[in-house]
Parts: sequence; structure tokens; C-alpha cells
Amino acid sequence: MIAAGMLLTACGGDKDKGASGTDAKAAGAKTSKVTITITDKGCAPSPAKAPAGTVKFSVANKNSAKVTEAELQDGGKMLGEKENLTPGLSGDFTLNLDKGTYSVYCPGASADRAAFTVTGAVVKTWKDDPQLVAATEQYGTWIDGEVKQLVTTTAAFTAAVKAGKLDDAKTLYGKARIHYERIEPTAEIWGDLDGRIDGRADDAATPADFTGFHRLEQAIWQKKSLAGTAKLADQLNADVKSLDDQVPTVEYQPAVIANGATDLVNEIQSSKITGEEERYSHIDLLDFDGNLAGANEAVDVLMPTLKKKDPALAAEVTQRYQATAAALKKYAATPGYEDSGYVDYQKVTDAQRRTLSQTVDAYAESVSKIAGKIA
Repeated sequence: MIAAGMLLTACGGDKDKGASGTDAKAAGAKTSKVTITITDKGCAPSPAKAPAGTVKFSVANKNSAKVTEAELQDGGKMLGEKENLTPGLSGDFTLNLDKGTYSVYCPGASADRAAFTVTGAVVKTWKDDPQLVAATEQYGTWIDGEVKQLVTTTAAFTAAVKAGKLDDAKTLYGKARIHYERIEPTAEIWGDLDGRIDGRADDAATPADFTGFHRLEQAIWQKKSLAGTAKLADQLNADVKSLDDQVPTVEYQPAVIANGATDLVNEIQSSKITGEEERYSHIDLLDFDGNLAGANEAVDVLMPTLKKKDPALAAEVTQRYQATAAALKKYAATPGYEDSGYVDYQKVTDAQRRTLSQTVDAYAESVSKIAGKIA
């Protein structure tokens, strides 16, 4: 599951409400600033109201150990979030919002929902810029293609699982995982679906709730047995197909594509470099590759606009991406551990992991500025 979800909206529903809808017509382009402070009691936004247009949400965890994320939702669908914010950590995300009533959701808090109201409408949206429209269409096409490949590779992986072919399942696992890691932010809009596909053991309320890729990863590498996993394989296959069915309903807006790129780079930092996500298989570098590719695609479609608005930042982002890609390439191998194209992550030393972390952190810092420039 991703560290901080990409901000997306599903098409359809109320035309006057959502992330940068087509019917917006009045009010200015000033960015509104909203603070969300996470506590055990809740995460009420301050102020609780903003004019339609660009809204920057700054999220901070004051002192809560049990509440570590805050989401902006519209009718149960997540538009944006910051998660994995342990006490003392903070982050932000930016959205273009139309008028309507939304909710700030912080799972685990005593009062886990608070209303957030957007009033009026915007004069001009990103849809008035042909270059940005083209960027969102290009990104949507790329996501659709990746999900199609995810369906195909997951089907091959689950077929090996059901056939009891442990060695085949090992090599096919990574072939599917990389496609999920590239498009992971999109899956976050449907939280339950993402949880079933990509949840870890510590995310599950009960052992029966632990399903998806990582449950099968545990069976393959830790338990070394595929006995009793056929139903899990069938569920994973069905959930991935469900994702494929729903992805065409998603509308991507420029600011949220940029936020998604930041989220993917942060995901490298929080769960790949730490070795937390692929704790049984240790193909973390392949996941790193997937997150980096997804972030780079998002940045690439926005780069023409960024070059016009802030050429210095565009150059910095490009340079830091190249540095991150070069840092990862040092661990490439053919065919690599479990046919992943990379070495076994257990063989990467703590010092080497710190160097990777520093490079990724610098890239994330640059990418995090893009949304504010193009919103």
C-alpha cells in the first residue's frame, strides 16, 4: 500500500462537485491553505471552508500513535491523502476542488470524520489549457496499459500458484508486482480493493483479512508451500480484474498527477529502502524500479508545462531523477535474484541503503514542488 495516495476522482456523479470539474465558472485562482492536525480525537480541518479552486492541505501529526493518516473524501472515494505520519511528521497535498461538501477522514480517531465545505466556483480550470489536457490524457492511456499488463501477469502468477509450481510462482511474482508498483496510486482510490490486493500482514484486522500478493508471497518464501492458496489466488485474480474494470472511470488532473509522483517516490523511501514491503521475497529493488518508473511517467507528462512555468525546477527534477536511476542501476543484475533484474535486497548493506535513501529523498523534495507550480 502506498505511503501517500495519488489524488484521483472517478468520473460521473454530481457535475458541480469534485476535483476540478468541467462546470466551474466563477471566482479567482488564489491558493487556499487548510491545516489538518492529526490527534487521537480527530483531524478537523482549519478552516473548515474554502472557496472553489486550488486548495493546499497541510497535514501534521501532533502526538497520535494510533492515527497516522488523513484523507479528503468525496462520497467515500478518496481524492487525496497523507499517510504514515507518525508523531511529529507532516506533509501536504494540493487539489483543485469544485463547490460541494467533502469529508476529512482519519481512520482510528475517536471522531474519524469532519466536514469540509467548498463554496463558489472557479473562473478557469486546467481543462482550458490544451497542453495540460493532453498530459492528463497521455497519463491515463499509460495507466490503462499498465493495468492491462497487470491483469495478464497476475493471471500467469496465480495460475502457477494454483498448479502448485513453487519455482514458477517465484519468478512470476515479480513480473506482476512491478506493474502494480507503477500504478499503485490509482488503486488507492478504492481503499478496500487496494487493501485486498496489496495489504501486508500488519494491515489486516484478522488473519483471514490478509490476502493478495503479500499473502501469497508469504506462502511462497516463508512457508515454502502453496497448499491451501487456490482461493487466495482466485481472489487476487478477481480483484485485479475489478481494478481493470474501474480504472477507465478515473479522471486525472494535473496537480494530482504531480502529487502522485511525490507519493510514489516517498513510497520508495518508506517501504522499499526499509525492506518492509517485500519482507518475505526480498525483491525490493524491483518494486523500487516500479515506483520510480511510475513517478517518472507522471513527471514526464507534466514536464512541458513545468519547463514553461519554472525551468530551474524542471532542470533540478530531471537531474535528481537521473541520479536516482543511476543509484538503482548499481544493483542491476541479469537475470538477477528470482529473475527480478536486481540483486537480492538482503545483500545490500545498511550503508548502501543510506546512500540510496539520501538520493531518493533529494528527488522527492524536488518532485514535491511540482504540484504547486502547475495547480
